Amino acid sequence: MDHTNYTWTPTFILTGFTTTRTLQPLAFLGTLCVYVLTLAGNLFIIILVKTDSGLSTPMYFFISVLSFLELWYVSTTVPTLLHTLLHGHSPIPSAACFLQLYVFHSLGMTECYLLGVMALDRYLAICRPLHYHALMSRQVQLCLAGSTWVAGFSAALVPAGLTASLPFCLKDVAYYFCDLAPLMKLACVDTSWHAQVYISVIGMINTCNLALILGLYGGIVKAVLKLPSAASRAKAFSTCSSHIIVVTLFFGSAFIVYVGPAEIQAEGRDKLIALVYTFLTPFLNPIIYTLRNKEVKEAVKRVTQRIRAVLNRL
Repeated sequence: MDHTNYTWTPTFILTGFTTTRTLQPLAFLGTLCVYVLTLAGNLFIIILVKTDSGLSTPMYFFISVLSFLELWYVSTTVPTLLHTLLHGHSPIPSAACFLQLYVFHSLGMTECYLLGVMALDRYLAICRPLHYHALMSRQVQLCLAGSTWVAGFSAALVPAGLTASLPFCLKDVAYYFCDLAPLMKLACVDTSWHAQVYISVIGMINTCNLALILGLYGGIVKAVLKLPSAASRAKAFSTCSSHIIVVTLFFGSAFIVYVGPAEIQAEGRDKLIALVYTFLTPFLNPIIYTLRNKEVKEAVKRVTQRIRAVLNRL
């Protein structure tokens, strides 16, 4: 390949997943149904937290922020996934491709920071109960939530900017959305340095936040084990179980794709693993946070009763 005559690639082509004609409509309809349910579930949590006073606590505020983030996160990649499932190859302008890359990683890093903030919230609630409401005031909640978005969208500038500056000789992206590794494979130059920068930035952010979360949960475990009764210990752990499940799904799949062995990307399994944090986790979050949560169930009953009362008056 001649690396001296670089040409601007105006359009990339997303190849997506290889499916048979029989499975193609089924895969499209299944993905569409899960996408709609994901949007409905996360929107439901946002509205429920906003309308029910019983959920006006810092924990549910951060859960609603996470649901708001998931609405955008899943909508960044699933539309192109649906297009590739329906039409096979999906052309995407290079500007839109780099924008998708930037927004996707911005939201991903924002979620990474937000999960750390949610762990901090649980730590203060369990380990500093007397000072919890003073430490986690409304102003502090807004500052913490806002800082996660600023940090996430700032950190993503590095990998997205470096990728957009690469010269590309090929245009077929062997993926269902524009991501770092698939785009680097299309470059006309050696991208080993870029790959090291990406792994350093993404790996450092994920590792630091995961270390923070593990450290906070270490403190939580120590505090909970000192509680006098088994019932109080079970109640304290139950407020953290949902968050632990989400952290495991998100960080586990992200580490495998971006910091894991190269064999995974070479064999194309990274596309399937990426579905866990780009598609499955946003879908499961509303279920994880509501299915085993008595406070949310009671809030649903209260809101339902209010709706029925309003309808009866009409």
